[in-house]
Amino acid sequence: MSEPTGFTLWFTGLSGAGKSTLAQGVRRRLVGRGRRVEILDGDEVRTNLSKGLGFSKEDRDTNIRRIGFVARLLSRNGVVAIGAAISPYRDVRDEVRRTHEAAFVEVYVSCAIDELVKRDSKGLYAKALRGEIQHFTGISDPYEAPLSPDILVESDRQSVEESIDTIMKSLEARQLA
Repeated sequence: MSEPTGFTLWFTGLSGAGKSTLAQGVRRRLVGRGRRVEILDGDEVRTNLSKGLGFSKEDRDTNIRRIGFVARLLSRNGVVAIGAAISPYRDVRDEVRRTHEAAFVEVYVSCAIDELVKRDSKGLYAKALRGEIQHFTGISDPYEAPLSPDILVESDRQSVEESIDTIMKSLEARQLA
């Protein structure tokens, strides 16, 4: 029996949109189907692999390239690599996609700013809107939404389970799940 094909599932979206929550839910479902899955969460990677990087465009790009590099290594070795990072710049996401030998599936987790502000238990959006936090993606720094993501979920309109169902159905249609 041949080894299952690895692939990268790349979640992008603003802070608080639900990338990590959805990544965990998809991971549970894929593991339940016998798949090996690793999540490369943006916050965890920043702490462990990209310590010392700031939030300049160059540093953000370096962080995303590092996540992409690890995802590429995992996916080409039969693992499902799930990247869950804001990854604000379209050109770097596209660059990461081009480096992959295995399938690369981009998931855009869309959510309206008003809803993100409501969800924000730490008050970061409110501080950013008042100008107290500089370089906050989506407020004082750009976020370039995908023009044609492979999968779109709207976390302000869909429940977590509905969003996970959307992702899994798309992966099944691609014969990846």
